[in-house]
Amino acid sequence: MEQIMRNFFLFLSNNKTLTKVAKKYGFRFGASRFVAGVNIQEAAQKIKALNEKGFVVTVDHLGEFIDSESEAKQSAEECVKAIEVIAKEGLQSELSLKLTSLGLDISHELVMDNMHKILQAGKENDVIVTIDMEDYARLEKTLHIFTSLKQEYDNVGTVLQAYLYRVEEDLEALNPYNPYLRLVKGAYKESEKVAFPNKSDVDKNYKKIIKQNLLNGNYTAVATHDDEIITYTKELEQTYQISKEQFEFQMLYGIRLELQKQLLKEGYKVRVYMPYGDDWFGYNMRRLAERPANVAFVLKGIFKK
Repeated sequence: MEQIMRNFFLFLSNNKTLTKVAKKYGFRFGASRFVAGVNIQEAAQKIKALNEKGFVVTVDHLGEFIDSESEAKQSAEECVKAIEVIAKEGLQSELSLKLTSLGLDISHELVMDNMHKILQAGKENDVIVTIDMEDYARLEKTLHIFTSLKQEYDNVGTVLQAYLYRVEEDLEALNPYNPYLRLVKGAYKESEKVAFPNKSDVDKNYKKIIKQNLLNGNYTAVATHDDEIITYTKELEQTYQISKEQFEFQMLYGIRLELQKQLLKEGYKVRVYMPYGDDWFGYNMRRLAERPANVAFVLKGIFKK
């Protein structure tokens, strides 16, 4: 049943019609738990509140299914605006983005032009920008763009997904760039030809790449809510005398708050991935697909009152 629900919500997350309807309809179905607001000003207040508690943040302006050059440019302008607000307000926050929202599916020149504008703003304001990883079809382009930009900018990182068979090779290929990597399990529905279908295999591979990247000496963001993976990372820290300055735990806004607080109390850096914007539907459906507990929360919220 859990796998059926996961596939159902992943199917919904890729539905362009529902995405457009939801964008017009506003926050519903638990979106306010996972999304910090519709604009950077609303998000900034929540970032500030988290900073005051000791958390750091990465903020992400949600956007999927960009169809025009003008939309891609507007998305880039929003990213620059977010960087400027982060700097002006003195917030402890990075910026995350998706290349599809900047024109990846339209033209290489467009997405590169937008990325240069964003990274230059980040460089001038001392803000790190992380390129999120999307589905497998866009993986090769994403890595090519990252390595190209990394030769010019130090303030750029990216994401690798443990459920892909090729992830170890990608990690080693990126190693010469001294990359800042966020390591995740993966949240898209992929073919068994390219991704592990079983959770146990994904978990095993996830542990392998966490160890691999840490021992390579690269800064590692372990993005997970999985207790077993968190415990494993702590064990690596102790076994190999890895400094807490070399890694951080990342968790999604609105999920496992007590665990976030506990890790912070133990002296670990905890970064909260905080999305904002009105294009929330796809992101929200993927969060529902990830954990049954998220579905239970949303149903409770819908029928409460």
